[in-house]
Amino acid sequence: MTQPRFPPHLHGRARADRLLSTLSGVAVVYTRLSGLSGRRRPPVATVDRDLPMVVDEVKVVADGVKSLRLCRIDGAPLPSWRPGAHLDLVLPSGRVRQYSLCGFPEDPHSYRIAVRRIENGNGGSREIHEAIDSGTRLTARGPRNAFPFVSGDSYQFIAGGIGITPILPMVRAAAKAGVDWRLVYTGRDRASMPFLDELSTLDVSRVWIRPDTEYGIPASGAELLEQTPAGAHVYCCGPIPMITSVRTDLPASRARTVHFERFAEPPIVDGKPFRIELRRTGTTVDVPADRSALEAIRAVRPDVAYSCRQGFCGTCRVRVLNGPDPDMLICVGRGTGTIALDL
Repeated sequence: MTQPRFPPHLHGRARADRLLSTLSGVAVVYTRLSGLSGRRRPPVATVDRDLPMVVDEVKVVADGVKSLRLCRIDGAPLPSWRPGAHLDLVLPSGRVRQYSLCGFPEDPHSYRIAVRRIENGNGGSREIHEAIDSGTRLTARGPRNAFPFVSGDSYQFIAGGIGITPILPMVRAAAKAGVDWRLVYTGRDRASMPFLDELSTLDVSRVWIRPDTEYGIPASGAELLEQTPAGAHVYCCGPIPMITSVRTDLPASRARTVHFERFAEPPIVDGKPFRIELRRTGTTVDVPADRSALEAIRAVRPDVAYSCRQGFCGTCRVRVLNGPDPDMLICVGRGTGTIALDL
């Protein structure tokens, strides 16, 4: 066996580096022990993140809007949350829907959400308005935060209708921190805009309530951004046209950046038609350029699971059987040719 060669000694004598040899030996022993430890390690247990909840209170907070206060059935403290967080709520029908937390993060014993009834929606809001009352038991998952409230010196908050729900805790947090902030709150009319009473307890000089009925037309992005403090973080939640207008006019404002959250699926831009094979049922579905895979699949499989329709909750994730990607979020994912799904 050939012996390794080592750098010469400073005085010209060839020798091994004793420190390096020692460290090498330690590494070998550590690797062997790690392997033994790994073989003995028990399997990771699945974490149950379901929260058994009961509806403690239901209130009408605007025309067509109900708020629900949720508590744990056993009365135990709830997981903490920060402004912008939402819950996954499992309804009695089995539907799973996301709702922003609009209560008080410092309250460890209750969550609050608010839901506007959507007559032509997919049934979640109607179920809450028609089938859920005080005492109803539900399952919640979370909280999770896809709309995080970042630290800053100034903020411009923009809310449209039910979009006030994630914005309200942010406004309270900014007011409590003593930083510069402004809020523009738009809606169809005052009667349809929830939590106006709570906003009246804040510094009203910083709040602009702008119902369309009092101004004739919806506000433009430039109008919504007009009073933005210099270098502000803009937080915007509401209808897609409002968000689009704010994003378009943002470069001309004094804002630093914009953070936004939609309550509807994003529009499909430059979509291409493709085909999906539902391998379990042997059905083939054509997905037009202007429709999502979820919409097309639900036409033949109305029971397929989905929730946020924006690609962040993961409820609609399906295994892909013939492509480079192992799975697909069918609410936002697209493909080319024919994609085989484990459905």
